[in-house]
Amino acid sequence: MRSAANGAAPATQDDATSRPDDASGAATSGAERHGAARDVPAPRDVPDAATAVATPAARDAAAPYDAPGDATHAPATPGVHDAVPHATPRDVAPHAAPSPRDLGMGTPAPETRVPAPGRPLADLVRGPEDLLRAVRRLLRGMVAVDTLDDALALVRAHPELVAVTAEGDVLGAHFAQGGSAGAPSLIEVQASVDEASAELEELAVRCAALASAQEDAATRRAEAAAVLEELERERRTADREKSAVAQRLGALAGQAKGAAGEAERSAAAAARAQEALDRAEAQAAELEERLAVAEESSPFGDAGEWDGDEEPDTSVRDRLAADGANARQTEMEARLQLRTHEERVKALAGRADGLDRAARAEREARERVERRRARLRHEAAVARAVAAGARQLLAHVEVSLGRAETERADAERYREEAERELAAERESGRKLKAELDKLTDSVHRGEVLGAEKRLRIEQLEGRALEELGVEPNVLLTEYGPGTPVPPSPPAEGEELPEDPEHPRNQPRPFVRAEQEKRLKEAERAYQRLGKINPLALEEFAALEERHQFLSEQLEDLKKTRADLLQVIKEVDERVEQVFTEAYHDTVRQFEGVFSRLFPGGEGRLLLTDPDNMLTTGVEVEARPPGKKVKRLSLLSGGERSLTAVALLVAIFKARPSPFYVMDEVEAALDDTNLQRLIRIMQELQESSQLIVITHQKRTMEVADALYGVSMQGDGVSKVISQRLK
Repeated sequence: MRSAANGAAPATQDDATSRPDDASGAATSGAERHGAARDVPAPRDVPDAATAVATPAARDAAAPYDAPGDATHAPATPGVHDAVPHATPRDVAPHAAPSPRDLGMGTPAPETRVPAPGRPLADLVRGPEDLLRAVRRLLRGMVAVDTLDDALALVRAHPELVAVTAEGDVLGAHFAQGGSAGAPSLIEVQASVDEASAELEELAVRCAALASAQEDAATRRAEAAAVLEELERERRTADREKSAVAQRLGALAGQAKGAAGEAERSAAAAARAQEALDRAEAQAAELEERLAVAEESSPFGDAGEWDGDEEPDTSVRDRLAADGANARQTEMEARLQLRTHEERVKALAGRADGLDRAARAEREARERVERRRARLRHEAAVARAVAAGARQLLAHVEVSLGRAETERADAERYREEAERELAAERESGRKLKAELDKLTDSVHRGEVLGAEKRLRIEQLEGRALEELGVEPNVLLTEYGPGTPVPPSPPAEGEELPEDPEHPRNQPRPFVRAEQEKRLKEAERAYQRLGKINPLALEEFAALEERHQFLSEQLEDLKKTRADLLQVIKEVDERVEQVFTEAYHDTVRQFEGVFSRLFPGGEGRLLLTDPDNMLTTGVEVEARPPGKKVKRLSLLSGGERSLTAVALLVAIFKARPSPFYVMDEVEAALDDTNLQRLIRIMQELQESSQLIVITHQKRTMEVADALYGVSMQGDGVSKVISQRLK
């Protein structure tokens, strides 16, 4: 169904698809006959554009006018109506579809009441009222029915009407037109595939355009949302600034009121000061007059001498002088107070001016804020309008995308079928190519093997000439596979049979495997022989001389080792003897010294390995009086220190030395144990010299000489010595 408005030419399928924004009308293409409806919205910027939307039944009824080649048409003669249900393109020759003028619709016909079950075809079309009037005029007298039987019954009852079925059959009083029922040909299928491919490409372009439009709309929507958010943030900032300005205006108003009150109070104080100044001036004038009167009546002469007989009264003069001083002081204070009030009035006037200026500035700022808020509200309204437009555009884009997705899905199905067929053909081509590759490889391998064999034969012929000096023909004649193989010479230790007729002494036929085995054994024997060394005698003489030298050195080392082992044995025996004697002497001395340092206690030395005196260790067992423990780790710090001193003293007595050095050995001892240790030190003084480092005074008392190290005030150490005996 095609419709046009305002005198515009009917839009074709390509125009309705490729130029949706410039078309003056909308057309229903042939694809709608397959269920793909295209409802192109009229452009918003063309006010006089109109669109007529046909229902599916109206589109099916209008199908013959879109594809006249697919319809069959025959004049209405008696019996045609009965033959229409059985008619096919093979039975009726195809003709062009009749035009509305051929159907008798060229001139308006009077309105006819449509009987049931038919419906006026014009009622199935929706669109603007101006366009629908033309559509009703064009489709007047055409009725839509469900089946062909209903159409036949309707036409027989009302010959002035034209019946249109849902399958696209059109019946009138003087004509009958039916749809195609034949199977499509290969050319038609190819044309459909091409058309589907073209539509797929077109849909892809439209999808890309719609996707781009959707992205642009989303971008504009995001920008509008960002602008709206920014405007909302600026509005909140402006509200906060307005509140702050209002607070500042209130504070300035309060300050202005306070300044006005202060100015009034200052003015009153200035008036009072002026009155006080006037009074003071009046008093000063009065006092001056009184002073003048007093001077006139004064008994002093012009020279300031006393003229009267009586002595002058100084109290009056003092009182007058005091009154004058008071008057001057009052005048000075009044002047100062007046000056102070004048300065305060000036300061308050300046402050009031500043407050006025600040108030004007605040009012101007408030006006600017109001203007800014108005501008922000306007911008917010614009942003909301833009956002609404973007949402509406996005909705249209989504609808268009949905339709495009449907069309794309249909095209994808056609494309998948074509791809499956193409994949099957490609798979068959791959199999054939694989077989061809196999055959080519087989031929190539045969050629390579033939070339290798020929090269091997050439190498063998060259080797025979170089190594054996025999022509290939002679070699094959004398040593070929047809020549018997002579018996091989006897191996080492092998005895040949004496009988000449023995198989071992007879030639044997040529067997390749056996002869190859004999060749390998001969090659291995040849390799074992190695190469000839012409310097073998000289090398043997040198190695023999070196062997004799090394043998002499080895004998010398063995003798030296025996001597060292003998020395080590003697040293070990001497060490063992000395250690044993020293150990026994130390054990005897330790028991005595320990019993003196720990009266009532018991201490002894034990060997950890008595059978091996060279590697044995020495353990100390100490049991102080009143204790049962013998391990040193369980003793107190003083007891362990005293036990160690007892061991040292025992060693000193067992093996005396010219002098001994002790470093604070009595630091952890109490007075009683210290006294015992001092007695032992005094015994050691008789045979040896002791150098003791100590902080104990009792130890210093038994010394023969003292050496002290002290630090002076300059940080330099100094040694002080004192001989006591």
